Amino acid sequence: MIKKQFLKSKPVCKVTFTIASEAADNAEQVELVGDFSNWTEAPISMKKLKNGTFKATLDLETGKDYQFRYVIDGQKWENDWEADGYVPNNVTFEENSVVSI
Repeated sequence: MIKKQFLKSKPVCKVTFTIASEAADNAEQVELVGDFSNWTEAPISMKKLKNGTFKATLDLETGKDYQFRYVIDGQKWENDWEADGYVPNNVTFEENSVVSI
């Protein structure tokens, strides 16, 4: 699930990325990677909640599309089931999730 909160004071949107415990396969760790993190150079560790859900909030510049995926326990790459769209990537030819701000 993706929640967007647009700020009136600046061209930034607070975007909260959430992956449910069942989608994360009861993972110990989930990282968020994408255009905003240079993919694998600086993954964003998501916080694990008591119910097994993982969550991370980022400030993203408005007027852009960002491709992203979740990395579950350092091995499994997963898309967001509720992304704004999906585009093929040029590396593995799988699709990346897209969030439009």
